[in-house]
Amino acid sequence: MKWASSLFSMALLIIFHHGQYCCQADQSYPARCVFAKTNGTHFVMNNRPLYLNGFNAFWMMYMSSDPSTRTKVTSAFQQASKHGMNIARTWAFSDGGDDKPLQISPGIYNEDMFEGLDFVVSEARKHGIYLILSLVNNFKDYGGRSQYVEWARERGQQLSDNDEFYTNTAVKEYYKNHVEAVLTRMNSITGVAYKDDPTIFAWELINEPRSNDTSGKLVQEWVKEMAAHVKSIDNDHLLEIGLEGFYGESKKESNPGNSLFGTDFISSNQIPHIDFATIHLYPEQWLLNSSEDEQASFVDRWIEAHIQDSRSVLGKPLIIAEFGRSSKLPGYSQQKRDSYFVKIYSDIYSSVTGGGPFSGGLFWQLMAQGMESWGDGYEVVLEDCPSSTANIIDLQSRKLQSLLHTSDYS
Repeated sequence: MKWASSLFSMALLIIFHHGQYCCQADQSYPARCVFAKTNGTHFVMNNRPLYLNGFNAFWMMYMSSDPSTRTKVTSAFQQASKHGMNIARTWAFSDGGDDKPLQISPGIYNEDMFEGLDFVVSEARKHGIYLILSLVNNFKDYGGRSQYVEWARERGQQLSDNDEFYTNTAVKEYYKNHVEAVLTRMNSITGVAYKDDPTIFAWELINEPRSNDTSGKLVQEWVKEMAAHVKSIDNDHLLEIGLEGFYGESKKESNPGNSLFGTDFISSNQIPHIDFATIHLYPEQWLLNSSEDEQASFVDRWIEAHIQDSRSVLGKPLIIAEFGRSSKLPGYSQQKRDSYFVKIYSDIYSSVTGGGPFSGGLFWQLMAQGMESWGDGYEVVLEDCPSSTANIIDLQSRKLQSLLHTSDYS
């Protein structure tokens, strides 16, 4: 198993060094950059299929902003590469507050934190791992849209609630300026602007947007405006919204509890500037007081519905950007977590081998050793977790890698 993983990681690095990660200040690298693209419902690189197996690690910029804890980031990437993973999702935001914010106030940045993000991008490149960088949070953690609204209030705007994040001109301008600051950031380590670095797989507009407008139109119009803004600065990278997958009124029966969350998976992902669709999946949180059989049935329906819509309605690739099983919730066992991973991975593999749009998955979340205080129950520590979980992740990486020689999209 170990030698297979090592060969896989080596192969990824060779591919990346000769095709993807080429926008370097070092003139020994090729001049032309190759970015990940989409072709219909597939991800491609140099007209070859690209399948994704990876993880979330929201904490990376925070840890890497302090030289004494940067080794946590390096260790996580090393372990991920060892197990064949090729993509990570992390935060490119930390707004306000007094715990090492990235954006101290609108347009004012903490250079130590930005250099921490530079390190994350640089380390990802070294280990052959793509990044999805999320640009703001829907929730209050690390500031979020409530911090943007509060900033506007402090500057004289009369705002009633956090949904005005999506509509207020001043707030939208703060967000647009943050987008520009991140996308045009010149990496202090690599000398490459973020918008020119193929290490970055995609930008994410907002982590898990929601609103009180159950029609979904509030978020819809915001996505349309901000997607156009991102593409006006950077038309090379892929772009996704950050949706959990909740449907609007026309298909609310597919949602957990038939509820509406102020977003519409179909209409928002139909916006031309959005390149691929995402879903998240937390049945044990979304379906409280339901049986494990009911949750398992929901998982089947949720995944199948989004595969069908991505293929037949959107015509775009689909990834599951968050999934996991928490050790802090009732009924947890290692075997149940492993079975859940196997289920998700099997659905991805079946879609890929069948020519479907479901092209990858990122579990929540990977951590390094010595980060116990950061744990939320979902953490996977590959250095010391039971070998079953590591083997399941490793096997999925190798199965997807084995398919790469079978087709192209030229």
